[in-house]
Formats: sequence, C-alpha cells, structure tokens
Amino acid sequence: MKQWDLAVIPGDGIGKEVVPEALRVLDAVAEVHGGMKFNYTHYPWSSKYYVEHSMMMPENGLDLISQSDAIFLGAVGDPALVPDHVSLAGLLLKIRRGFEQVINVRPAKQLKGMVSPLTDPRNFDIMIVRENSEGEYSSIGGRVHNGDDEIVVQNAVFTKKGVSRVMEYAFKLAKQRNGHVTSATKSNGIAHSMPFWDEVFAEVSSGFSEVQTNSIHIDALSAFFITRPQTLDVVVASNLFGDILSDIGAAIMGSIGIAPAGNINLNGKYPSMFEPVHGSAPDIYGRGIANPIGQIWTAKMMLDHFGEMEMGAVLMDAIENTLQTGIKTGDIGGTANTKEVTDAIIAAVHRPEK
Repeated sequence: MKQWDLAVIPGDGIGKEVVPEALRVLDAVAEVHGGMKFNYTHYPWSSKYYVEHSMMMPENGLDLISQSDAIFLGAVGDPALVPDHVSLAGLLLKIRRGFEQVINVRPAKQLKGMVSPLTDPRNFDIMIVRENSEGEYSSIGGRVHNGDDEIVVQNAVFTKKGVSRVMEYAFKLAKQRNGHVTSATKSNGIAHSMPFWDEVFAEVSSGFSEVQTNSIHIDALSAFFITRPQTLDVVVASNLFGDILSDIGAAIMGSIGIAPAGNINLNGKYPSMFEPVHGSAPDIYGRGIANPIGQIWTAKMMLDHFGEMEMGAVLMDAIENTLQTGIKTGDIGGTANTKEVTDAIIAAVHRPEK
C-alpha cells in the first residue's frame, strides 16, 4: 500500500477548524482509492505556542518535519497574541526559506456552483506561478536618519537562477494545460529588475517553441483578470506581482475562502508545503462557520503533487458537486456550517461522477 507521511500544522484561528475537516476528506479519498494511506504527525506550532515558548516552532522544528512527504498547513497569525511579522517570519517564512520552496502556485478557476462577481466570467481557468524566494520581498534595505530627513531603502533582488527556474516551471506547466504563458512585467516603469525579467523570459521561452507567450504590464494584467480572464492560462510573476494577482484571482472566483496554494520545492531535498490562501480569521474562529473548501482544494493540489491525479480529479469533482447542490458556508451565500460542507464533500467522494 502506498503511504504518504504528512506534517500537519493547523496553526492559528480557523486553521484549527478547517485542517481536521480536510484530513477527514483525505481519509475518504484514501478509502475510495483502496491502495493509499495517509500518516499524520501533528505539530501545535502557532501564536499560542509562541506565547508559551517565545518562538513559533522549536529550534529543531525544520528537522522534525524535513522527512515528511509534504507539509499541510492551515493558517498563521493571531495579532492579539503575536505581531503578524513575528508569527509569519517564525513559522511560514521560516519553512518556505529553509526548505527552498522557491515557487508558489495558485489556481484561479470558475468553479461549478460558485457565483463569480464578474458579469461574464466565461469559464476562466488560470494558474498563477509566483516566484517565492526573492524579488520585491527581499529583506535587504534599511532606514537611516530621523524626522524629515529619514530615508528608507527597500531593495528588490532578482537572480538569473531564481527567475529562470520559476519561468521554466511555468512553461512546463503550460505544456500540460493550454500551451500559453503570460509574463507579468513592468519594464516601462521599473528600470532594472523588470527589463532583466523580460530578457530572461525571452531566453527561457526560446526553449519552448510550442508554447505561446506574451508579456503584459502588471497594471494592465490586473485589469485583464477582471475584463478578460478567459484569455489567460499560466501567468508567471515575481513575488509581489504574483501575490497581488493571486488575490485578484481569488476575488473573481467569488471568495478568498476557497483559494488554495502550494509552495513547491524543486530539488527534492525538502518537502513542499500546501496551504489555503485565506488567513486565520480569528474573528470567526470557534463558531463553526469557516469555509473548509480552501483547505480541501489545497489537499487536491497536494494529491496532484504526489502524482495522484485521478484522485485529485475525484476530489475536485466532489467539491464542485457539493457547491452545485447549494451546500455552502455563509461567506459564499449558503447556510451550512463547516462540518456540513465537509460531510457533503466526503459523501460526493464516495460516489464519484462517472
């Protein structure tokens, strides 16, 4: 029997509610599959853990989870307990950087049963491939002087290696989809990093002659997500641009509560990490109304990562079938609670569409 070892980190807020629900779904998938088993090791790392231990994870935390096949994360952050920049740096970013998870992948797709805020969404299906380790989120920079003379410098860092690998990933992904890659750029306003980005994009694209390409400035591309999302297939972007575009993608799907993400390690040295896009939402924690679909769709992305594409498709169908029956949480117009949505998805997994 094929077994997958998962490091499970529910984290904060609604992460502690939706992660157990998603694990129930994974167990249902394993039961239907018949030749698959998930082994879970749970870690209580969170803002509460920080209050008790003055750290978001133990010193040997990365070692503890390094041998897992993947990391299944809920949400990080509870500003009532720990400032966000402390909780993120101590857990989420520590794992991303320590495990060289250099690419972030986020789908934006018109789901059956979801009402998009777009008047005519035209069945869009976009995959956003975001550089996840450098770019505009570099920590290089500083502040000097005080008062009116204060100066702040924030440096964006782009390397040939980092830019090339995210673009190569995007092109390989496009070959499995609709054969088109759009590059998010801003070379008409950012004088150094974006012309460099464009040059590397042209260089990498020369090795994928079967894939169509175009480059669009980030301001126009953001508008295209709203006005013509059906024209987009794979979008490759820098750290900041990809972050912005993926939130727009979640918005046009109808809710950030359903959006999943994968942080991908390419060299095989460390596990990849899968997490929903939504935050910890401490304002609704404990009420049983959190939308579990973002976490469950994240599980589908993890199945695909493991090569279990057939079961990933079964799970995606189960999500959409549940939405189409009207079983939804309140944030997307329904009346069901977290458990009721999960129960419906599990029932749909057990009766996959033929």
